[in-house]
Amino acid sequence: MRQRFKPWAKDKLLSHPEISPVNPAEWKGRWSEYFGNDGPIHLEAGTGKGRFITGMGIQNPEVNYLGMEIYDSILVTALDRIKESGISNVRIIRENAEKLSDFFEEGELDRIYLNFSDPWPKSKHEKRRLTSEFFLAQYEKVLNGKGEIHFKTDNQGLFEYSLHSMSKYGMTLKNVSLDLHKSSFENNVMTEYEEKFSEKGFRIYRLEAEFK
Repeated sequence: MRQRFKPWAKDKLLSHPEISPVNPAEWKGRWSEYFGNDGPIHLEAGTGKGRFITGMGIQNPEVNYLGMEIYDSILVTALDRIKESGISNVRIIRENAEKLSDFFEEGELDRIYLNFSDPWPKSKHEKRRLTSEFFLAQYEKVLNGKGEIHFKTDNQGLFEYSLHSMSKYGMTLKNVSLDLHKSSFENNVMTEYEEKFSEKGFRIYRLEAEFK
């Protein structure tokens, strides 16, 4: 779905550095200082309008959440959600997930969420998939030894690809669900896309993975 361009979005994000830091690279290795505590740090790559990350922040106040999104016109909605919620443990950064090591030290993150990522179905675009070997290598650097990836999608092809990609990389898979909303998984926080797809009767696939 094409997003409506909002020419004022960038300026609005820049006017709230307490929620969206102007230069996130300056906080590399110091994100605990930015949040003002030593709680675990979880990142959602491709946070969209921020429904998931805000919901997670409300549900888990002891965890610090960062939402990464490249489009100002989308991210500004996440900014409004965070402001309206009044929570202090959710922050957003306007950057591309291809550059994680520019913003996080090795082992600085405790968990990465990948929710309804673009499936990039053509073989020539495999490297762009957020569960490709290219991205897994980056996640491995910034996650600590016990760090995990939590992945959700409605796309069966991407899910099967991700199972294969992560297994080939040597990751340990757990809590694999082929129909999340009919499983026993508790405290699920939905994204905008998840609600839309599930209402249409689509299966939601989910897994957790950790590096050995």
